[in-house]
Amino acid sequence: MIQIHCIGHAFEREVGFILALFFEDPEVTYVAQRQAAAPDDLYIELSCAHTAEGVQAEGKLSGQAGEKQFRYFRPYTVREEKAERKTAKQAISYTLLTLLEQYTGIEQGWGILTGIRPTKLLHKMLAQGTPREKVHRHLREDYMMRPYKLSLLQEIVDRQLQVVPDLYDISRELSVYIGIPFCPTKCAYCTFPAYAIKSHTASVNPFLEGLHYEIREMGKWLTRHDLRITSLYFGGGTPTSITAEDLDALFVTLHESFPHMDKVRELTVEAGRPDTITPEKLAVMKKWKTDRISINPQSFTQETLQAIGRHHTVAETIEKYKLATELGFENINMDLIIGLPNEGMDEWRHSLAETAKLMPASLTVHTLSFKRASEMTQNKERYKVASRDEIRAMMELGTEWTRENGYLPYYLYRQKNILGNLENVGYSLPGKESIYNIMIMEEVQTILGLGCGAVSKLMQPGSEQFTRFPNPKDPKTYNDTYRELVDEKIKALDALYEFA
Repeated sequence: MIQIHCIGHAFEREVGFILALFFEDPEVTYVAQRQAAAPDDLYIELSCAHTAEGVQAEGKLSGQAGEKQFRYFRPYTVREEKAERKTAKQAISYTLLTLLEQYTGIEQGWGILTGIRPTKLLHKMLAQGTPREKVHRHLREDYMMRPYKLSLLQEIVDRQLQVVPDLYDISRELSVYIGIPFCPTKCAYCTFPAYAIKSHTASVNPFLEGLHYEIREMGKWLTRHDLRITSLYFGGGTPTSITAEDLDALFVTLHESFPHMDKVRELTVEAGRPDTITPEKLAVMKKWKTDRISINPQSFTQETLQAIGRHHTVAETIEKYKLATELGFENINMDLIIGLPNEGMDEWRHSLAETAKLMPASLTVHTLSFKRASEMTQNKERYKVASRDEIRAMMELGTEWTRENGYLPYYLYRQKNILGNLENVGYSLPGKESIYNIMIMEEVQTILGLGCGAVSKLMQPGSEQFTRFPNPKDPKTYNDTYRELVDEKIKALDALYEFA
């Protein structure tokens, strides 16, 4: 493990973010002055000074591979204390990133951007009427974003505006997420609220009772204020873990309770785990005019599925996909993950080759992220993953493969601790993009979360400010508190929508 010593540490959080782009689990100490160190330790000295016009940052990095120095001036855009502090943070981040790129030889395509929604930044500036050329120059020069990432962002933004032409004026509508917290088993990389359904059977019926109540009460609120729903998404967990009868009953309650169901632009059910899909459940989804489903292989290597705790077979994935198409589902998404344990370029090529035989309407390419609470992160020594260079090569192959097969990128997000500092990209054939994925990533309207583990992101129409309202993550707490929870959520909604 590399030891990094930072001298001058006004912005430890930002420094930590940038260091994490280059080193996996570095041991960082913040010191007042240089001390005796081991030969392979890294010393970083950072400072910044406010002037009348902006912030002057200086940095020096020294280690086994030599010494690097860099000075950078960042002008103020607004003369106000909070804005000036932000300028200083950006100046330090820019200086540190430059030093580390020079020292390691690793280029960071996203520059100093460490947030999960870079497309949102581009949308915001374009929506304000800033000319495209000026926006691009700002991202290149002030954020160090490389042209290939900027080109990807712009392509995604353009496609999103084709799919949802009223994207910048859609805040009077909202989208709904319904969280069903059960799965056949929990995957090793997962941190979603997901509980093995066989060991939580006693919680299922009380949970469904609470979910029906929440749908009915929120339906009354939506009807009272005549609000339209842009997209409706069943997630979890795996919604198809419950029985076909229970799934049908939820659809009945939805259609009885929610207004304008005939105007919903998209209805998606995350049928992710092939071992939960049956002809009866597919028939229920078809009956209620589900537009889009997901059947997620994650990998087409059987040993990998076993290693990560997915108890379905590769053959089962293919069988259920073909069954869904035979029953008339035309918009099926598949998820693949780059960097799963013991997988390298050969396994990734195999997964892409098997995907090519099926040609799903959309394909989401994830890069493995070591999420803090996942079983995989807590037992890293048991899971060998590919090197940074191989992960990047795999992503490049995925990008080439999607282009060659007619898929276009339409949404993107990043995560902390993602391998190779890369990203997750959703691709689709033209006309098969997921509206919900665009809504949740670009944060242009309220996302009303119902069910266990669902997080509502409440936005006053016309504003950009969100209030997070999380539902309990575990079924028991949800079952015990859903009535009080609904009352509190309606009060929060009334306050934001000024209907109180």
